[in-house]
Amino acid sequence: MKPKIKICGLTRECDIDYVNEAGPEYIGFVFADSRRQIDETGAAHLKSRVKSGVSAVGVFVNAPTEQIIRLMQNGTIDIVQLHGQEPPTYVEEIKRRIIGPVIKAVRIGEEEYPSALYEEYANSGADYFLFDSGTTGGGYGGTGVAFDWNRIPKTPLPYFLAGGLHAENIGEAVSYAKPYAVDISSGVEKDGVKNRDKILEIIRRIRDV
Repeated sequence: MKPKIKICGLTRECDIDYVNEAGPEYIGFVFADSRRQIDETGAAHLKSRVKSGVSAVGVFVNAPTEQIIRLMQNGTIDIVQLHGQEPPTYVEEIKRRIIGPVIKAVRIGEEEYPSALYEEYANSGADYFLFDSGTTGGGYGGTGVAFDWNRIPKTPLPYFLAGGLHAENIGEAVSYAKPYAVDISSGVEKDGVKNRDKILEIIRRIRDV
């Protein structure tokens, strides 16, 4: 089965035009501290331009739960992605108060979760994991660096694969790791911003795998 596709870190109206043309299943708005960070007003405006059938994921790092609840309830986002050190109890609280999927990100190379912890996240209501590159600078992803896919753990949930994915390695990544979905950000950028041709090309390659 072909993996679903998420294009993350959208900040401009033209970014929305690009994804509306390309047709990924997911887009991502980053609310955490990042060069791709967007505020709530900007994200709501961009979400209003997204064509039907594309789900908006909100990316958070140790955020107040009230912010997440607000953005879900007002329709700015459809899915929650937790990219910090949020424990299973945090996921439980979110799931008690919203109807919608939760993705728990794990930075491979930095966070060596025991298998029991993956089970705890699944039991707390998480719907997916996301595996991203570990960083040496204390960041939370979006580095454009791939990790060793052999280190992907066996988990009770389907997962998104992120970290340094681009047109040249996406075919190998999909064939080897067989993720539920792929999450791409810097791999579809040129000069630090999203690029229409790169988005169209990587989506074409994914669907040709």
